[in-house]
Amino acid sequence: MERRTIFTVSEANGLIKKLLDGAPQLQEIFVRGELSNYKLYPSGHHYFTLKDAEGAMRCVMFRGNASKLRFRPENGMKVIAFGRISVFPRDGAYQLYVSELTAEGVGDLHVAFEQLKEKLYREGLFDPAHKKPLPRYPGTVALVTSSAGAAVHDMIRILNARWPLTKVVLLPVLVQGAEAPPEIAGAIRYVNRWRIADVIITGRGGGSIEDLWAFNDERVARAIYDSAIPVVSAVGHEPDVTISDFVADVRASTPSNAAEIAVPDQKELRRRLTVTAERMEQSESARLKTLRKRVAELAKKRVLTDPTAFVSDRRMLLDYTQKNLVSAAERQMAERQRKYTALCASLDALSPLKVLGRGYAVARTADGQILKSAAEAEPGGKIDVTLAQGKLGCVVETRTMEGTVNG
Repeated sequence: MERRTIFTVSEANGLIKKLLDGAPQLQEIFVRGELSNYKLYPSGHHYFTLKDAEGAMRCVMFRGNASKLRFRPENGMKVIAFGRISVFPRDGAYQLYVSELTAEGVGDLHVAFEQLKEKLYREGLFDPAHKKPLPRYPGTVALVTSSAGAAVHDMIRILNARWPLTKVVLLPVLVQGAEAPPEIAGAIRYVNRWRIADVIITGRGGGSIEDLWAFNDERVARAIYDSAIPVVSAVGHEPDVTISDFVADVRASTPSNAAEIAVPDQKELRRRLTVTAERMEQSESARLKTLRKRVAELAKKRVLTDPTAFVSDRRMLLDYTQKNLVSAAERQMAERQRKYTALCASLDALSPLKVLGRGYAVARTADGQILKSAAEAEPGGKIDVTLAQGKLGCVVETRTMEGTVNG
């Protein structure tokens, strides 16, 4: 009986690993599946499972390879993984060691674009309320772009042609490659720190999505959002849309269009000034015509044709007023005279002298008190009697108390 070889667990795992590592088909293999149980560990390694309707496969992507990812893998995402299949001897489980991971159906750059767009949208970086208006007549325009491309020459030419009064400052940066995003973001922050411009134009000429990718970088997007100076995004051609276009205060279809947006057109301004001057001239002519007509009408007024007529009219009015005042004064005096006469008649009717004139007399004591009763005079006393004409000094000889006169 042939004796069988007995392996330890580690030896068996090692044998399986050797067999798998020796199979060429398993060393460069593409596997399509759906991401599941995706986890990112502090070490930077990514662990996940690829599954389909009937099976599942454990996968690992080490930090070095994961750093090259252009999108953020998420559970449920359809992907194609490239790598090698081997065994991890410690637990005897085979797994796919992924070196490249791409989204199925669309490019990984497209997925990364949509993911970042959704993230920044939720944070409010695209909010129209944050957009700043461009100054009408900027003194300085800063160009954050490559100094070697045709786009920068087009922008400088258009800026000088449209508005020569604007100073143009070029901050040359890389616009393609891994070093481009930090250079672009740093230039935008530099312009803000030193306030060297009134408007910033950042962008580049057209190209593939890979060529324009620097303007889809989150660092550039946040630098544009944080800029206190208005930013015009001018990336590629009309169909090209980048994250910078969504964040910027103004989006231009091309770099040349950005230069047209940033400054006014001197020709258009001259035309508007000419039209305004013509309108002002027409307005003043119409106003002067109206004033001349008014002067002509005033010249026909009597106050100007016969200047003394005004004084004559006022003299007549004065005479009329004086006559009315005199008449009013005479009527008032006559009325007062009538009242005075009536009051005098009433007073005269009540006068004691009238009574004396009818034969009556007034008797007074020596101290001037009017006697109303015989009892007030003593026999032998002196009294004064006032008559209608003159007075009598009398001595009372007798007094009679009989009879009382009610007066």
